[in-house]
Amino acid sequence: LRALLEQGPDARLADVLARTAALTGGADDLRAPLRRLKGELHLLTALADLGGLWSLDQVTGALSRFADISSRAALAAVAHDQRERGKLISAADDKRGPVPGLFGLAMGKHGADELNYSSDIDISLFWEPEVLTAALAEGVEPQRFVDRLAHAFATLMQERTGDGYVFRVDLRLRPDPSSTPPVVAVPFALTYYEGVGQNWERAAFIKARAMLGDPREGKAFLKALIPFIWRRSLDYPAILDIQSIKRQIHVHKTGEGLEAAGANLKLGRGGIREIEFFAQTQQLILGGRDPKLRTPRTVDALAALRDAGHITDQVCEELTAAYIELRGLEHRIQMLDDEQTHSLPLDPVRRAAVGALAGQGDLAAFDASVEALLVGVNGRYGELFEGEEELSSPYGSLVFTGVENDPETLATLARMGFSEPAKVADAIRSWHHGRIPATRTARGRELFTRLAPRLLTALADTQAADDAFPRFAVFFAGLNAGVQVQALFLAQPKLFELVVGVMAFAPRLARTLGRYPAALDSMLDARFSRELEEETGVADQMLAEAAATPDFEAAMNVVRRIHRDQMFRIGLQILTGRAGPEAAGKALTTLADAAMAALAPAALAEAVRQGGALPGGRVAVVALGKAGSREMRASSDLDLMTVYDAPPDAVSADKGWAAGVFWSRFTQRLIAALSAHTAEGGLYEVDMRLRPGAAKGPVSLRLSA
Repeated sequence: LRALLEQGPDARLADVLARTAALTGGADDLRAPLRRLKGELHLLTALADLGGLWSLDQVTGALSRFADISSRAALAAVAHDQRERGKLISAADDKRGPVPGLFGLAMGKHGADELNYSSDIDISLFWEPEVLTAALAEGVEPQRFVDRLAHAFATLMQERTGDGYVFRVDLRLRPDPSSTPPVVAVPFALTYYEGVGQNWERAAFIKARAMLGDPREGKAFLKALIPFIWRRSLDYPAILDIQSIKRQIHVHKTGEGLEAAGANLKLGRGGIREIEFFAQTQQLILGGRDPKLRTPRTVDALAALRDAGHITDQVCEELTAAYIELRGLEHRIQMLDDEQTHSLPLDPVRRAAVGALAGQGDLAAFDASVEALLVGVNGRYGELFEGEEELSSPYGSLVFTGVENDPETLATLARMGFSEPAKVADAIRSWHHGRIPATRTARGRELFTRLAPRLLTALADTQAADDAFPRFAVFFAGLNAGVQVQALFLAQPKLFELVVGVMAFAPRLARTLGRYPAALDSMLDARFSRELEEETGVADQMLAEAAATPDFEAAMNVVRRIHRDQMFRIGLQILTGRAGPEAAGKALTTLADAAMAALAPAALAEAVRQGGALPGGRVAVVALGKAGSREMRASSDLDLMTVYDAPPDAVSADKGWAAGVFWSRFTQRLIAALSAHTAEGGLYEVDMRLRPGAAKGPVSLRLSA
C-alpha cells in the first residue's frame, strides 16, 4: 500500500506485470506467487478505481493484461513439467510459444480487454496436428497430451489454496463443447465452423484474439475464420437469423418490472448484454463489407456504428454512457465478496453498500438512477430491428445462445410449466447445434430459430408441457430432414397447433408420429379433414395397391401405410371433437374391414403358392365381438373365425392338401398378415378363441360342421 501511495497506480501495475512475466519453473513453483501477485493486482486496481484515478478502460485493461501474462506464465509452467518428464522435446520459443502448435484464444470480455474483478477467463484451446506432433517425444499421443496439459493449466489457474486463486478458467467456448475434448484440433474446428457454426459463435469471435501459446498458429487460425465471422454477402434469411440473437430477448416497451432490487446488470433486461447484442448483431450484418466495424470492444463498436451512419449520435452517447455505468456498478457488486455475480442485492443494506461504493449514499436515489438506466437501455434495445418477428414469448425471453443456460430463459421455461427447464434448454441448444438431421443444414437451423419460440409457447399453452415436449423431441429427432417440415409448421400455424395438441393429449398418435414422421404427410391430403362418414375410397385404395405389389410382404407393408394414415386421421378427428364415439367406432371397423379385404387375397395367394390351388373351394372371414358389432376402438383387437366350403374330395393341386389343411394355411397367413410387425409396424392383434371348439378344433371350420 505504501508503494502504491509513493509510486502511483501506473508504476505499481507495471511492477506487478513485470514480476508476473518473470516467473519461471514448474506448476508447483508458480502456484503461490501467481496468487499473491493477483492479490496485489486486485488491491491496486480497486483503490485506483474507487479513488477515481483510473477510468473503466484502465481498470478492465489492467485486469485483462494480468490475465494474459498470468495465463502465459501458467502454460509455460505446465509445459516445463512435461519437458521434465520427457514428453515434450521441443524447447520454448518466442515464435512458437512453450508448446509449438498449441494455442489459446482469449474470448469474451478477456478477448476485448474488458475483464471484471471476478470474471472467468474464457479461453478456447486448439492444436495444429503437424506442428505439435513434431514437438512431442515418440509414442506420445497428441490429443491425450494436450488434454492433460489443459487440465494442468486450468488447475494451476483456478485451484483455491490458502493464497486464493488466479482466475477461474472456462474452456467451453469451443466447437460443440459437450462432445469434444477440451483442446480441439484445428482441422476439425475449421470444418465445424464452416459447416454448423452458429451466429452466436460468430459474435463470440468478434472479441477473439490470439493470446496464449503458439502465436503463429493462433493468428493463422483467426485469419482462416474471417470468412466465417465476417460474411461479405448475406441473404435475407441469414440476416433474420443474425437478428434473432437480439429478438430472442423479450422487450417490455413500457419498461414495467424493471426494478433495482435483484436486477441482473449483465443478463437482465436493460443490462450489459443488451448493449453488447445491440452492437454485435449490427457488426455481424454490416462488418463483412465494412472492416471498420470489426472492433472487439463494445464502446468502440458503438462509435464505429455511429461514424458509419448506422446509429445516431444520441443513441451512441446514451448506450456508451449506460455501458460504462453498468460496468462500474458490476465491479462494485463484485467488490463485496469477490464473487462472480452481476445482480444487485435484494437486501437493502447490501444494496446500499453497492450504492456507497458507486458514490451514492441515498438508497432511494440510487435505486431510482439504476431503474432509469435499465429502462433507457431496454427502450433503445427494443428499437433495434423493430417491426421484425419477435423470437421471444409472451412468457418471457427465450435465449439459447452460448454454452450455458441463460437464467432469464430458465425462468421463462419454468413459467411455461416445464418442471426441468435446464433439460429443455439443453435439448433446444443441441438442436441449434445441428445434432439432429432436421437442423443439420444452415437453412434448417435458420428455420428452427423461428420455430423454437412458437413451439415452446404452444407447448406451454397446452398446460401439459412436460408430457408434450419429450414426445415432440422423439418426432423431431426422427425427421430425415427438417427444412420442409419446419417451413410447413411456420406457414400453417393451425397445423402446427394440431401437432402440438397430439403431443400433449394423444400419446398413441404421438407415438405414431414419433415412429413414422411421414404420417405427417397424410395431414396434407385433401381427404384428411373430411367427415369420417364421407370417406369411401380407402377400401378400394387398399385393395388396388395391395394387388399391385410383387409379394406377400410388400402387400402387408402397403396396407399398413394406408392403415396408419387412416388411424391417424380418425384419431385426430376424435381428438378435435369432430367425431363422436359412434362415428369413430364405425370408421375404425370400416378400416379393419378394408384391411382384411385387401390382405385376404394376398393370404390366399400365399396358400396357393405353397400348396397349389384348391378346386371348388370358398371361404368367409367372420368378424365377432366389437368388430362384428361395428363398435371398435383404436386399441381393439380382431375377434375372427374363418368358415370354408369345398367338395369332400377336393385336394390342392401341388401338395395334395385336403380342404381343411388348405384353408387352415390360408387362415394362418391371414393372421400373420394382420398381426405381424414389419418395418411399417403392425395392424391388429387377432383372437380366434371365439370359434366353436377353439381349444382343440381346427383353425378354419367347414361350413357343414
